Amino acid sequence: ADCRYTCHQECRSLIQLDCRRPGQCQSQLSPESTLLPPCSQNVTQTVEEEKPEPPTIQEIKQKIEKYNAKVTNCLLMKLNEDGTYTGFIKVHLKLRRPVTVPAALRPQSIYDALREVNLADLTDKRTSFYLPLDAIKQLHISSTTTVSEVIQGLLKKFMVVDNPQKFALFKEMRKDGQVLLQKLPLTEYPLYLRLLAGPDTDVLSFVLKENETGEVEWDAFSIPELQNFLMILDKEEKDKIQQVHRKYERFKQRLQQTLKEARGKPG
Repeated sequence: ADCRYTCHQECRSLIQLDCRRPGQCQSQLSPESTLLPPCSQNVTQTVEEEKPEPPTIQEIKQKIEKYNAKVTNCLLMKLNEDGTYTGFIKVHLKLRRPVTVPAALRPQSIYDALREVNLADLTDKRTSFYLPLDAIKQLHISSTTTVSEVIQGLLKKFMVVDNPQKFALFKEMRKDGQVLLQKLPLTEYPLYLRLLAGPDTDVLSFVLKENETGEVEWDAFSIPELQNFLMILDKEEKDKIQQVHRKYERFKQRLQQTLKEARGKPG
C-alpha cells in the first residue's frame, strides 16, 4: 500500500518485502514467515498482463529481411501483400512408438497429390511400423499455420491414420550446453517462432514426439492398439527383470570367486 509494489496473484507467496517504516507491513507480519504481508491487499492485486501488440507489416518486413540475410540455403521467407508470410520449417521426428498406416497401398503419385487424394481412404486395412528415429521432414507453411495444422500435415505426408491428439510438437533450444524441450500449444504459430529465432537450427528446432503420458486421450486409441501397448510394456518389463538378474548373478560370481581366493590366507 505504501511502496506500490505490484505482482501477479500467483506470485504472491514468492514475494518477500523489506518494509522498514514503522506502522507499515513489517509490524503486522507473522513471526513464522515474511512471505505474505497481510496488510497489503492493494499490493498484491492481480495485474493483468498486457498482451504484446501484433507486429506491423513494416516490422515483419524488417524481421524477414534480417532473417533472409542469415539464410545459407534457398529456404527464404516471403512477405505477402496482406501482411502474411510463408517460409520453411524442419521438424525432427522422434517417435518411439509404432504408428498406424494403411496396408498394401501404392505410393502416392503426382496425380493423387494434385487431386488431393487421400490414399488412406481407399482401404480399411491397417498396419503398424516404426518411423525412422530422428528423421527430418521439411514443411512449407504460412505465418497463419498453427501447431495443430503442422501435426496434421506431417501425419498426412506419412499417411499416418492415428489420432493427431496422440502427438505433440515441441520446440528444442540449446542454452549453456543444455538441451531444453518445451511443448507448444496447438494455437501457436511455428513460422513466427522460426522468424524470431533466425534460421539457425542450433538455436531453435522443432520436434514431433508422442504426447505426454498424462495428457494422452486414451479413448482415441483402438482396442488392438491398447493391447499392443500392454504387450510392449510386458516385454520391456521382462527384459528389465532379466537385466537385473544377470547383473546380480555377475556380482554373486565375483563375490564367490573372491571368497574362494581368500580361503587359507591370513586375514
